[in-house]
Amino acid sequence: MNEKEISEVNRDFQKGLYTGISVFILLCVVGRSKEPIYGYQIAKIIEKDNEDIPIIKLGTLYPVLRSLEKNGLLESKVDPSVTGPPRRYYRITELGNQTLVELRKTWQRATTFIDSIMIGAENGK
Repeated sequence: MNEKEISEVNRDFQKGLYTGISVFILLCVVGRSKEPIYGYQIAKIIEKDNEDIPIIKLGTLYPVLRSLEKNGLLESKVDPSVTGPPRRYYRITELGNQTLVELRKTWQRATTFIDSIMIGAENGK
C-alpha cells in the first residue's frame, strides 16, 4: 500500500467513526450543559475540546440535532435574538439521558475491546 492509499483508508475510517459517534458526542455535550444550548455553542464546545479532528462539521451538526429531537432524545425551543436570527436552544430529554447511559456503556465495552486488541497486536499476539 502506498501513502495515498493509506491516507484514503485512514480518511474512510475516520469518516465512519465520526458518523457513528456523532449522536453520542452531541448527547454528551447537550446533556452536560446546565442550561439549554444552541447549535453554534455546541459546535464551539466540540471544536474547543478537539481542534485537531473535525468530528462533527457545522453542516452536519444541525441535521443530527433535528434527528435527535425527532426521536425524542432532545427538545428545543426557539428564542428571538437581539443580535441576529432566532436561536434554537436544545435540552436533553429523559429518554435522551437514558439513551446516553446506554451509549456510555456501549462505548466503554467497545473501547475496552479495542484497547485489548491493540495491546495484543503490540505484544505480537
